[in-house]
Formats: sequence, C-alpha cells, structure tokens
Amino acid sequence: MRWTRRLRLCAGVAVAASALTAAPVAAPAAEARDDRLTDLVDPFIGTANEGNTFPGAAVPFGMVQLSPDTGHSTGYDHTQDRVRGFSLVHLSGVGCRIGGDLPVLPTTGDVTRTDYTKYAAPFGHDTERASPGYYRVGLSSGVGGFGGIGAELTASARTGVQRYTFPATAKANVLLNAAQALHRPVAATVEILGDRTVRTTITGRGFCRDTRPYTVYTVTRFDRPFTAYGTWDGATVRAGSRTGHGGAYVRFDTTEDRTVEATTALSYVDAAGAAGNLAAEGGRSFDAVRDAARRSWESRLDVVRVRGGDATRRRTFYSALYHVFLAPNAGNDADGRYTGWDRRIHRARGFTYYQNWSLWDTYRTQAPLLALLAPRESRDMAISVIRVAEESGWLPRWGYGTVETNVMTGDPVTPFLANAFQQGLLQGYEERAYRALRRNADGVPPAGSPALGRDANPDYLARGYVPYLQGHEPAKPGHSDYAFGASATLEYALSDAVLAQMARALGHHADAARYAARSRGYRALFDPTTGFFRARDASGAFTGPADPARGPGFHEGTSWQYQWLVPQDLPGLVRLIGGRRAANERLDTFFAYAGLLKDPERTVRETWVRGPYAYYGSATYNPMNEPDLAAPYAYLSTGQPWKTTDVVHAALTLFTDEPAGLSGNDDLGTMSAWNVLASIGLFPVQPGFSTWGLSTPVFERVDLRLDDGHHPRGLTITAPGTSRKDRYIQSVRAGAVPHDRTYLTTLALRSIGTLRYTVGPRPSAWGTAAQAAPPALR
Repeated sequence: MRWTRRLRLCAGVAVAASALTAAPVAAPAAEARDDRLTDLVDPFIGTANEGNTFPGAAVPFGMVQLSPDTGHSTGYDHTQDRVRGFSLVHLSGVGCRIGGDLPVLPTTGDVTRTDYTKYAAPFGHDTERASPGYYRVGLSSGVGGFGGIGAELTASARTGVQRYTFPATAKANVLLNAAQALHRPVAATVEILGDRTVRTTITGRGFCRDTRPYTVYTVTRFDRPFTAYGTWDGATVRAGSRTGHGGAYVRFDTTEDRTVEATTALSYVDAAGAAGNLAAEGGRSFDAVRDAARRSWESRLDVVRVRGGDATRRRTFYSALYHVFLAPNAGNDADGRYTGWDRRIHRARGFTYYQNWSLWDTYRTQAPLLALLAPRESRDMAISVIRVAEESGWLPRWGYGTVETNVMTGDPVTPFLANAFQQGLLQGYEERAYRALRRNADGVPPAGSPALGRDANPDYLARGYVPYLQGHEPAKPGHSDYAFGASATLEYALSDAVLAQMARALGHHADAARYAARSRGYRALFDPTTGFFRARDASGAFTGPADPARGPGFHEGTSWQYQWLVPQDLPGLVRLIGGRRAANERLDTFFAYAGLLKDPERTVRETWVRGPYAYYGSATYNPMNEPDLAAPYAYLSTGQPWKTTDVVHAALTLFTDEPAGLSGNDDLGTMSAWNVLASIGLFPVQPGFSTWGLSTPVFERVDLRLDDGHHPRGLTITAPGTSRKDRYIQSVRAGAVPHDRTYLTTLALRSIGTLRYTVGPRPSAWGTAAQAAPPALR
C-alpha cells in the first residue's frame, strides 16, 4: 500500500537507524491499488503554517481523533520534533487550544518524570506514515528512555486503538497522563483496575476564552496483563499505587513478545458509557480496526469521483474531502445516551447525536457541502442542534462537547438550520426548528443561560444596526457582538433574510415580512461619503477611521472584506456602490485582478496573503479566513462571471499537497470544503438558501452521489478540456437544456442528472445578462 511519506527531518533531529530496526512496525496488510481513494489522501496537509489539522487516526464524524501532540496549542505542528503523547480528542483546524485529553506515550526504563513537556519523545518525519484511519511513527532514543519504539494508531467511532512495538526489555511502559491536555485542566482521576485496565475521569475548560467545565471519561484495556504499575500526583511517582490525580503507568516485559496493544474508549456521559463503548467497539485486533477504518473512509470518499487534473490536484482534492468529513462528531454513546447542554443525560432515539459546532465558519461552505454529500448525517446534525435548543433553552453559537463557548459573533446557527430546511433535511422537525430560530432572532438568552445568542439584539431591533462598543466584554464567557458591531449587523441581516424565506415556506407570512425588512438593515452601515460599510456608535454616528482597511467593528476582517457579505441582496449592494461598472472596478481592485491575470501565483501569495492571523489593515481578498470566502462569486452578479473562475482558480493554487498546503485554519473543514466546492465548480452563494453559483471545474469530469435521504441520485459534471488556458465557460447545459444563468438550485442539482460545460480560452457572453445573476432574497 502506498503510505503518505514525509521525508523531511525536523531541524536538529537525527533519527538513529536502530530507532526503527530495534522495534519494527508491522507492515501494512495490503498493497496499493490504483482505484483506492484513500491512497490519494495525505493527512499531513494542513499540519504546518497554522492549518491546525491533525495527522492521526479517526473515522468519519467519529467521537475519537487519536493523534500525536507535539507542543502546538491545537495538537500537532509539522515543524516540531517531539511527541508528548497520543491523545483522544482533536478538532481539525481550530484556532485555539481544545481537547488533547489523555495523552498516552510508550517509554522504556524507570518512570521518573510526569510532565509531558519533559518526557516528550524525539521523532523524525521520515518515520511517519499516515492514511485515513491510520498513523505510525518511530520514537527514537532520548530523554525519558526511548529505546527505539514503534507507535501505531487507528480508531473506531468511539475508541482509539494503539499498537506499540518495543525493544526487548523488562521495562516497557505506557504512560497515561490524565492531568495534562490541550485545554485548561480542572481535575483528573486515574484508577488502575485489575491487571489490564485503566480508567480516567478528566475535567477541563476553556477554548479561545473561558467556558463552563466539561468532563470526559475513558477506559483503556490492554491485550495482556501488566507486570507492574503505578500512579503519580504532581511530580511524585508511587509504584504499586492504583489511584491518583495526575496519571498512571503500566509496565510490560517485552523480552520475547515485543508488541503491546491497547484500546481506549471515550464517553462524554459517564464511566459506564466508556465501558459500554469499549464493549460495543473493542475486542478486535489492531489490524481489524485499521481495515474497518479504511473501508469506512473508502466508502465515504466514494461519494465524489473525479477525472482529469494532475496527480497533485487529485491528492489535494481528496485530502480536502477527507477533512470535510471529520466533523461534527458523534456525541452519544453506543447505547444512545449523551450529555445535553443542560448537563442532564438524554438518549438519542432514531438518530445520532452530534456535537462540536464551529458554526461561524462551517455555515458558509462545509455545512452546505455535507447536506449534499452526507444528507443522512446532516439531518442528524440539524436535529442535534434543535435538541441543544430544546434542552438548554437556546441555540448554539460555537459549541464544544457539552458546553457553549460563545466564540465568534453574529448568528451563524440560523443559516446552518435554514440550509438544512432548504435542502429538505428537516422533515418532521420544521416547526421545532422554526420555533427555536424565531426565539433566537427576536430575543436574547436569559441571564442563567450559558448562551450569548444574538446578544446585541436589543439595539439591533431598536436601531436597525448593532452599535460598535470598543472592547465590550459580555457578562458571560465569549465574544460580544457589540465589540464587532459592523460585522455583527451584516451577519444578523443575512440570518434574517434566510429566516424570512423559511418562515414564508412554512406559512408564517407576517414573520417573513418582518424578517425580510430587517434583512435590508445592512444599508444602515453604508457610508455614502466613502462608499463602504462603517461601524456606527450608540449615537448613530459613523466611528473610527474612514479608511475601509482600518475601520473598526469587523470581526477578523476589514470593511473591504466584509462589503461582499450581503448575499441576500447583491443587486441592492451593487446599486449602493454605484452600479455594475463601479462594482466591477471595486472587485478588480479588491482581487488585484490585473496582476492576477499576469501572474496568479505571485499575486495570490504576495498581494492577498499576509499570514494566517493577519486579519486587519488589508484592502485585498483574504482567502485564509471566512468573512470573504464567497467574494469571488460576486462577479456572478455584476455581469462578469468569467472573473469568478479567474479568481477561484488562482485561489486554488494556495492548496497544495504539502504540510503548509492549506489556506489558514481549516476550522472543522471550512477551508477544505471551499477547495472541494471551488474545484467542482459549485458554491453556496446564498448560505442558508438553495442557490449554487457556477464556475469552471478544474476536473474534466466529476461524479457526485447525491442521495437525498430517500432515493439515490447522481450528478455528473463535465468540462472537457478544462485547463489553465481553456478555463472560460462558453456554454452550459443542465440536463438536456441550455442554461444561461450563473446559478442552479438544490432541486435542480438533484434532478438534472448532468451539468455540461463547454470551455474555451477567452471569456464569452455566457451569464452576462442581468437576469442571469442570482436573485435577491425578498
């Protein structure tokens, strides 16, 4: 089998040959096959330059992500050269520390150190291999006693499975550190049960800011008895002790049998839940679990088949698709129980309860893509969000596990649920979803609720905009919408627009009219003297520098980048700017379009990109963050749709098959979903509604399996001859019918069967008529 290889050694690290020869890792069970999509996935993509992905083992939407932690705040960084442990929980691409529960590490010799920053194991990237559901690395000799140990990881939905190959020694140890993690630890308990099992309870808190505490429970079962054991508290190690509050070690004699396997089950409910998950999913060999994980990924990736493009493009594409399917994550145990946001235990009947909601990011790309490609799971995800509202009293903003973090701003849950409704995934839950959305849109959570919701709603409803209050801190942990009043106003208005569409479809016409009127409130921020959106203060005056690259009140962006966040009414925005000609001139400036045509790679890397966290002070497109992800598609509404393809194809050059080959934090698959959507030529230009903008695919053929949850359907997209030179749409046929508009609806995607592009070397008149643009939502 062709395993992903990273042949670069970390600076200053030389891995002795004995590190691997002394402890050989078992060979993969099967050789490579040309038709195996998992062979095209490189989990190392995004592990450098703050992409913040992880290379370890997981299954699609699994509760467990068993992966190495090297010292980066979110887990793994490809530039680092020591492993602190292999821990159970990682959120792919987040920008703040979270998870990292129960880092486990094999060692040899006496156990004398309990701080994983001190006993971390050196490694070299030439010993690493990763593929979907599998990771391995060779740990070399170094501080703490590492006599050349091979470590392999795989996973099921609720368990992580480890296989360690030790040198011949009577002191082969496995350290289970319950007191250190990526999050801020609060409390930990470790118990050694019998001669094969270790149980832990771990409580932590925090994300980008403080949160309520959350607790996870684990049980680890080894495949043979230990020969010795002990626990530690702080720096004190107690041999023979069975309980502690720091961690535990267990020891094996590997003078003859050098391999030790262990299965760790995770639960967010209780110790019984972890034990039940172990009983349900444990008991299999490492190889059996690894093979099952690969099969699950093969099936999942097979929903999209592409032809054409070079090998690098295909690897980048399927690696992005892999990242899209990592989250949200199963939250219920094998028996259906889960811990709700009300801190009570509930049971999921007839659906899987999901958790981990990076909604400010995912509503723009990943959630709409999942609704197309994974409708059954997407339905369960939407039901899970509804259950959060019904059990805790309010909808989530950014949820981790069993708690609300209130990170980021605006109202992202509304387009998330409205998208599920528009894609037909809420049958039987429509009114329940609408009640929760209506409450969220028209009020604020009570003081006793952990949720912030639309915390600036009192002023937004009274004034028509959110006033900017510099440095405002809410009464609860999280981000205040007042501190980012301008962008919060735009986000609220977008949410009101898609909620109006949902209300109208459900027959709530008075509500629909009210929300539609509110959705036009974005105009209150438009300063005619600058031609840009600006923050207003509580008196109604525009505030801060008039320079749209430096004005305050925009969350992780500038007015240049947020000016296009009016997908519900781009025709109205174009009129405000001064018409199509003025809008096109501004778009051309924003994308540095003249330079882009001459040298797209240089323009992208030297003009657009300034760094993964360089959010402010920019007058150009930032493809490394969410606020302007849809901006390239604004050209579909200005009569110059070919420029959408120019910009999108240039932006795609940022995605490569290297560790730094992902554009910014992946944010639970958001940036990877952008890559997938841009590559196949479909984009949700009105998130929360059913409108898909069209651009030229980079592949000659794309076959999508679009199961609508009831009947298997397919869509074949063809663009014969598409290339860097021949990238301009000349004509489109949707099914057997010529299609002159720059968009399609979800219903059309699921019914036309084929979408055929004819492409050429120069722009054409296709899509340039005024009626070809996506219509405003009224």
